[in-house]
Amino acid sequence: MKETMKFNYDKEGDFAEIMMGDPTPCYATELEPGIFIRKDEKTNEVKSISIIGFRKRFGDI
Repeated sequence: MKETMKFNYDKEGDFAEIMMGDPTPCYATELEPGIFIRKDEKTNEVKSISIIGFRKRFGDI
């Protein structure tokens, strides 16, 4: 089964998110200030990675 991966970037908010697979109930963990991972509540599978201040951190890539 192929898993869908999506990338979303909000330029005004400078917020990026990479989402994997179908949405499921998740919990979030902040890895460091402004960087979060969301994991499936049942399987512990990573479902998304979110970055606040994306361009500030990585510039124009």
